[in-house]
Amino acid sequence: MQPAIARVALPVPLDKLFDYLIPSGAYPVVGGRVSVPFGRQTLVGIVIELTDQSSFAREQLKALYQVLDHQPLWAAPLYKLLMWCSQYYQYPLGETLSNAMPSALRKGKPAEWAKVVEWQLTEAGKNQLMQGLGRAVQQAKVMNMLSSGALSQQAFIDADVSSSVLKNLREKGWIVCVDKTPHRAAWPQAIEAEVDKPKLNQEQAVAIAAVNSRQEFGCYLLEGVTGSGKTEVYLNLIKPVLERGAQALVLVPEIGLTPQTINRFKKRFNVPVEVVHSGLNDTERLNAWLAAKDRSAGIIIGTRSALMTPFANLGIIIVDEEHDGSYKQQDSLRYHARDVAVMRANQENIPIVLGSATPALETLHNALSGKYHHLILSKRAGNALPTTNKVLDIKGLYLDSGLSAPLIAEMRRHLAAGNQVMLFLNRRGFSPALMCHECGWIAECKRCDAYYTYHQSSSEIRCHHCGSQQPVIHQCQGCGSTHLVTVGVGTEQLENKLAELFPEFKAIRIDRDSTRRKGSLESALEAIRKGEYQILIGTQMLAKGHHFPNVTLVALLDVDGSLYSSDFRASERLAQLFIQVAGRAGRASKPGEVVLQTHHPEHSLLQALLEKDYRHFAQSALAERKLAILPPFSYLTLFKAEANHSAMVEDFLRQVRQTLEANPLFDEYCMVLGPTPSPIAKRAGKFRWQLLLQTQSRPVMQKLLNSAKPAIQMLPSAKKVRWSLDIEPQDLS
Repeated sequence: MQPAIARVALPVPLDKLFDYLIPSGAYPVVGGRVSVPFGRQTLVGIVIELTDQSSFAREQLKALYQVLDHQPLWAAPLYKLLMWCSQYYQYPLGETLSNAMPSALRKGKPAEWAKVVEWQLTEAGKNQLMQGLGRAVQQAKVMNMLSSGALSQQAFIDADVSSSVLKNLREKGWIVCVDKTPHRAAWPQAIEAEVDKPKLNQEQAVAIAAVNSRQEFGCYLLEGVTGSGKTEVYLNLIKPVLERGAQALVLVPEIGLTPQTINRFKKRFNVPVEVVHSGLNDTERLNAWLAAKDRSAGIIIGTRSALMTPFANLGIIIVDEEHDGSYKQQDSLRYHARDVAVMRANQENIPIVLGSATPALETLHNALSGKYHHLILSKRAGNALPTTNKVLDIKGLYLDSGLSAPLIAEMRRHLAAGNQVMLFLNRRGFSPALMCHECGWIAECKRCDAYYTYHQSSSEIRCHHCGSQQPVIHQCQGCGSTHLVTVGVGTEQLENKLAELFPEFKAIRIDRDSTRRKGSLESALEAIRKGEYQILIGTQMLAKGHHFPNVTLVALLDVDGSLYSSDFRASERLAQLFIQVAGRAGRASKPGEVVLQTHHPEHSLLQALLEKDYRHFAQSALAERKLAILPPFSYLTLFKAEANHSAMVEDFLRQVRQTLEANPLFDEYCMVLGPTPSPIAKRAGKFRWQLLLQTQSRPVMQKLLNSAKPAIQMLPSAKKVRWSLDIEPQDLS
C-alpha cells in the first residue's frame, strides 16, 4: 500500500524535516523534488522518507502541491555523501541538498535539457562579410566569430561584446538568433586526439603506473615541484578511465586562472569536456549537470561546487592545487572540497589524486603516516632549470614605492636581456591607508575596524572588508589640515612608479580591480605570453598555475607581515606562496631567479625555504604543530557570532562555553578557547566574537557537537545574535 506521508527536507535554516500528506495520484520518490506550502511561500524540497507515521495529527498536515521528479536526483553514493556533509559540517539537511542542486532545479524547473540561445550568420550576413564592414570594428568582430559556425550568447559575453552590437546586426538581417537543444552525440571511438605529447620522465611514468594499477579507492598525493608536469600526469591517468567508458572529475581552485589547463584537456581528448563554475547562467549550469548525469560529458572541470555534480559512471577524481584556500567554503555549508572529494571517492570506490607542489600540512601528514599513497615528481619537466633564490636585506635601505635599489638594478639586468620580470605584491589599490601628516589621523571605515584603502585610478577610498566606498577625502577630519599622505604601497602605486623608472618597457597590473570585466584576465594573460608586456605586477592571481616561458626574475616585495601573524597557518601559507610565485620563473630553458625583499633575512622560515625546500619546511612545521597540539594533531571547531551590541555576542558565547564544558562528553582532552573578539572585531556594522573548541579526535568532536548543539539552539540569547559553526576552519579571522 502507498505510504500516506512524505517527510521533506526544505531549504530553511532549521535542523528538522517536515511532514506532508501525499495526495491521491501523486507518487513522490525518496531523493526527488516536491513543491510544498510553507507558511505563505511555496518551497521546493527533497523527499527524505515515505511513511505512515507522523508526530502530528493527520488533519494538521498540509498536502504536497506537486511532485517534480519521478526518479532521485542523485545516485545512492552521492546522496549518502550529501547526508554525511550535512551531519559532519553541522548544517541543515534541506539547505545542504539545496546547495548541491543547480539554481534552475532549486526554482522547480524540470530536470531535463534546456534550450540555449545561439547566433548564426544569415545569407545576407555572409555576403556582407565578404564585402567588408568598414570601420564597424565590433560588428566585424561578431561577424568573423560567426563565420566558423553558430555560437552561444555566452561566447559573446566572454568576448566582451555588448548586446546592442548583436541587436544592431540582427536588425540589419545579417545575424539571426535561434533556440537550440544541446546536441548529445555518442563518444567517438578514438578517445585521444592526434596531438604531440611530451615524453614522460621516469617519475611521471611511475606515478601513472601506481594509480592505474588499481581501479578501486585509493588516495594519492602527487607532490611535484612547480613545472614538473603534473598536468601531463593527469591527462595520462584520465585516458584509460575514458577508454573503459567512465568519466573524470577535475577540480581546480579558480576557473579564471586555469584557461591553459582547460584548453589542454579539450585538445587532448575527443570526448565532450564541460566546465562548471559560478560564471555560468542557470541554463548552462543545468545542461552541464545533466551532461555529467547522463554521460554526455566525459570530463567535468570545475571549482569546488562541481564536486556535487552527479555522474553516470565516475571513474577518477583529480584535485589540482589541493592546498589552495579557495577549496574551503567560507559561508553557508562550510565544507572543504578536498576532504569531501576524498570521502566521495571512497563512497564511489574510485581513485583520487591530490596534486600540489606545496601540499597542505594535513595532506602531507596523511601521506607521511601511510594513510595516503605518496608520489613524488622532483624534477622539472623538459629542460627547465631549477631557480636560484636570494634574499635582499632591506633594513636601512630607501624604498621607492616598495622597490629597493638592488632590486631595481636586478630588474634592469633581466629586462636588458630581453626577458620578462614579475613583481608580486598581495595588496591591491594605490595605498592601504590615507593619513594626516599634521596630527596622524587615518581614514577609517565607520562600519569596520579597518582602514580605507586609497584607489587613485577611481579617485575613491574603499573598505576591502565590507565593500563601502566614498570619494577621496581632501581634508583631515581630525584637525582640518589638507596635508594628507598615503601610507604603504599597493599594486596601483607600484605600476605608476615602474612607468617612471622604466619608461622604455611596458608594465601590466593583474589584480581583482584590473580584471573585473569578463574576459579581461584571459586577454591580459595572452598579451603577456605574446611578449607585449615586459613587467608583470600582480597579487595572488598571478601566482597560480600560469606558464610564462620568458619570465626569468620574480620578486616578492613585502612578506614580513606573514612572518609574525597570530594565525598559526600564516607561515604555511607564506611558504606555499613563495614556492608558487617562485615557480613562475625559469619555466623554459632560461635560468630563473627569485628575489625576496625582507627586514628579517635571519628568520628561520625564510632560511628553510631559501636554503632547503618546501618539504624541509613542512617537516619542521609539522614537528612544531605536534608540540603545540595544533591541526593535524587536533581538530578545531570555530563558533562565530555577531550582533549590533558587543556585550550581547560575548554573553552568548560565554553561555556556549558553559554548555560545552557541562556536557558529559567533554573530557580532559577537550579545550575551549575564548570567547575573544575576532581579529576584525567590527565588520559591516556588526560586532564579531569567536570561540574555539579543540578536541583530540574527529569522533569526539562530532559526538560533542551533536549533543551540545540542540542545547545551544535553546539558549535565550541564540535568537538575538547571528551565529555559525565552522568545522575545521582554515581562516580564523
